[in-house]
Amino acid sequence: MVKAIRWSPEQLEGYKARTQPAQATSAKPSKYSNERVELNGESFDSRAECARYQHLLIMKRAGLIKDLTRQVSFVLAEAVKINGKTKPALTYRADFGYTVVASGERVVEDKKGALTDVYKVKRHLMKSVHGIDILET
Repeated sequence: MVKAIRWSPEQLEGYKARTQPAQATSAKPSKYSNERVELNGESFDSRAECARYQHLLIMKRAGLIKDLTRQVSFVLAEAVKINGKTKPALTYRADFGYTVVASGERVVEDKKGALTDVYKVKRHLMKSVHGIDILET
């Protein structure tokens, strides 16, 4: 028979402080109130992006889409030298890329909560440079 341990509130708080991981108190809150999440060892920028990925996985298993990839990068403008300083290439990284089985169409998709001015410029460049319309979900 196991004897119950009785702790005072102070003892309990001390135990919790020693055994629970510390909370990050100095972490800067997310600009768009998104919360990074992890699923099966993969990291996602938001819960919405993670949920969309799970939905796409179901579509892949059902045979509706194929070649599902995450964090697909596109070069929008090559690296240049400005006033003697090399500036890196301007890139856009989409959340997902996949092929629709029925039509063979390649889809570039981004899970968006807010359309920023920078994103709007990159969306414009994706269409003008690569001829790709981004599916915003």
